Amino acid sequence: MKKILVLHTGGTISMHADQAGNVRPDTDNPMNHIGVSLDNIEVTAIDFFNIPSPHITPKHMLQLYQEIKQKAADFDGVVITHGTDTLEETAYFLNLTVKSNKPVVLVGAMRPSTALSADGPLNLYNAVVTAAAKESKDKGVLVAMNGLILGAQSTVKMNTVDVQTFQAPNSGALGYVLNGKVFYNQVTLKKHTTQSVFDVTHLNALPKVGIVYSYSNIEADMVTPMLNNGYKGIIHAGVGNGNIHQNIFPVLTDARQKGILVVRSSRVPTGPTTLDAEVEKKIVASLTKNDQGVYLALGPDLMQKLLAQLNENIKKFSELSQKPILLTSHIIRIYLSRLLEQFYPDLTVLSFNEVITSVQIQALGNITLS
Repeated sequence: MKKILVLHTGGTISMHADQAGNVRPDTDNPMNHIGVSLDNIEVTAIDFFNIPSPHITPKHMLQLYQEIKQKAADFDGVVITHGTDTLEETAYFLNLTVKSNKPVVLVGAMRPSTALSADGPLNLYNAVVTAAAKESKDKGVLVAMNGLILGAQSTVKMNTVDVQTFQAPNSGALGYVLNGKVFYNQVTLKKHTTQSVFDVTHLNALPKVGIVYSYSNIEADMVTPMLNNGYKGIIHAGVGNGNIHQNIFPVLTDARQKGILVVRSSRVPTGPTTLDAEVEKKIVASLTKNDQGVYLALGPDLMQKLLAQLNENIKKFSELSQKPILLTSHIIRIYLSRLLEQFYPDLTVLSFNEVITSVQIQALGNITLS
């Protein structure tokens, strides 16, 4: 008998539509009353939150992490029902932080429980059988929606109303659920969960990070408020391959001098943000996950762990040259040395044991630590 913990957090999957068609939260979660027989699966359901997902914050994500950490040993898998608006952020955060190889599956719905052909009940059923399947072990955090099984690292909400809204445009679905059976076609090669270098065990809050969405003729005053309001990181969702408008490049440079981490990303939904874009090589590229995913990958405490890992790859480089020196904070940068050798075969990389302060950066010259 498999034991599955279901944590309800709110969202459309637990809502109803009133007579005017407006979707409202329910005090009695309709997902607790689904009369579906589950062979050899015992479900324990907890109404953990009842929050529309636009209002989900990193504080809620940390609480989910703590709940999973405390109770994972007593269950074979965990399912989290969640509003779809920010489901991908919560999934990706847990993918980086949960230290368990047991399945953690997020699920939501695009139609409320009272809608004709509501998708919530089947989605929840598929999520439970996915969490109970032995094949789901060691797959990282998963998203089960509309018959597909997606990896958290690649999940993107692609449509405002369609039930097939969640897709993995950069890598494709990992598998699918059909008639209560789970099938996998591929696995992710990205580090996750037990292999992730992220550790939030002792954190009560996450660093404050903002996203700047770029557009034609963006002005500097769209960015400057982030320099003086406690932000620890800025994600620049640039045009094309993470390109930066000339109006805001000086502001982002100023942010780095103030010790604020800056990461180049892109507003384009697919493709990497690479180091060889049409910008000066002073701000590091995110390389894979855009905007929201990078948002969760910043923080001075986590940087120290990432730099320690990078040091294993780049310690052979020890002398400072006059050329740009690039360091990066994203988890997939275990491949940094290979990428640097590919794009910049004559580039010298400096290895640091600690996070560099802005004063040290200014003293060293043309260096970006991100």
